[in-house]
Amino acid sequence: MFSRNHRSRVTVARGSALEMEFKRGRFRLSLLSDPPEDTELQRKLDHEIRMREGACKLLAACSQREQALEATKSLLVCNSRILNYMGELQRRKEAQVLKKTGRRPSDSGPPTERSPCRGQICISDLRIPLMWKDTEYFKNKGDLHRWAVFLLLQIGEHIQDTEMILVDRTLTDISFQNNVLFAEAGPDFELRLELYGACVEEEGALAGAPKRLATKLSSSLGRSSGRRVRASLETSGGSGSSPILLPTPAVGGPRYHLLAHTTLTLAAVQDGFRTHDLTLATAEENPAWLPLYGSVCCRLVAQPLCMTQPTASGALRVQQAGEPQDWVQVHGVLKGTNLFCYRQPEDTAPGAEPLFTIAINKDTQVRAEELGQAAGGPFTLSIRNQDGEEEVTHTLQAESRGALQSWMEALWQLFFDMSQWKQCCDEIMKIETPAPRKPPQVLAKQRSLYHEMVSSEPVAPGGPREGLFLQDNAVSAEIRALLSSSDNDG
Repeated sequence: MFSRNHRSRVTVARGSALEMEFKRGRFRLSLLSDPPEDTELQRKLDHEIRMREGACKLLAACSQREQALEATKSLLVCNSRILNYMGELQRRKEAQVLKKTGRRPSDSGPPTERSPCRGQICISDLRIPLMWKDTEYFKNKGDLHRWAVFLLLQIGEHIQDTEMILVDRTLTDISFQNNVLFAEAGPDFELRLELYGACVEEEGALAGAPKRLATKLSSSLGRSSGRRVRASLETSGGSGSSPILLPTPAVGGPRYHLLAHTTLTLAAVQDGFRTHDLTLATAEENPAWLPLYGSVCCRLVAQPLCMTQPTASGALRVQQAGEPQDWVQVHGVLKGTNLFCYRQPEDTAPGAEPLFTIAINKDTQVRAEELGQAAGGPFTLSIRNQDGEEEVTHTLQAESRGALQSWMEALWQLFFDMSQWKQCCDEIMKIETPAPRKPPQVLAKQRSLYHEMVSSEPVAPGGPREGLFLQDNAVSAEIRALLSSSDNDG
């Protein structure tokens, strides 16, 4: 027999050597082609590479301090994601090759092991206490330093970051307002927290250093010599050149340092505020050193999918406890730790009350048995719960033996998920949807004197500053008038 290959438009004998070569070629293509999940990961990698190029260009063009800090932060996050994606792609490629070349289709492998369901992980209310010296915090002595800090959080291939926060000795702790959500994770997750910081040089402190030095020299060298030294310092500083005895340092981009880190697992999940130890990564001699107390406080919660989504549903006949002769036809929905029984499928809308509920927990006993003494009778499921000293049993019967087997499999999977997620299946933990990321805030000392006066002092009617506001409002009115006239002309 012959078959026509529509791609090459040639006649190929079935079973011939040429057809075997075609099959080998298709096998090689299928071996090298990427599965959909690898294609999505490659798309994320390409996106982060483009983001990294943009962050490099932005950093080179930055003229303000806060812009350079944000650009450097974006560059660090992009680099971390790129390295993580590349490592994950490499691991997937190796697993793909081993799977396709290490075992032939005719080989009989071990049975597939049961896998736990996935879930959502959310961390919020992040606070890192600081430990200042008494002279710095209470007496406000010593140089005033500021740090720009943020958190990098990672679960597997997913990396997220928090907003950047400016810290000085007026704060007792670092508080991050972000709710960081990881949409997909297993019960064996490892959430790594890394705190990065960069020391921010105060422009005001650097600018005032020559004057403070001149004042000290003039008072220590004597009146006449001090005046000459101070005059030379002020003249060189006012002319734009570097003052003597204090050369201008080379200006470079900010550099973030790893200050501390920790790893949280399923054991740390709790529907409440909890304290965890931090591992400090910098010494006091490091320029980016921050006096951390050595702990982090947060709320870490998890929501397994088995607690929030139905795992099985269908028609059931239920014999309730204490009523051995009555069978009730219901529509059952297995969700979380309950089997909800409704009169009909239309009653399963959100907020609707079920006819009755059968509890399913870690102590529930499920057994399959035949109804009646005759062999070959319909199979049933008995669900037994302990209510105090009393044992409550519900008997379930499905439309067919296959449907009842599906219910049995769903129950065993639920028990397995409970054993893996542990305390997360006791009750549903609340997860708040993360708010949209706010734009980076401008540093307070970068504002003009006019805006400082506007935000700090009220304006009295008829006062000396009322004219400034009238003039500002008049300019705004003129701009609005110009815009409206241009729109009408267009």
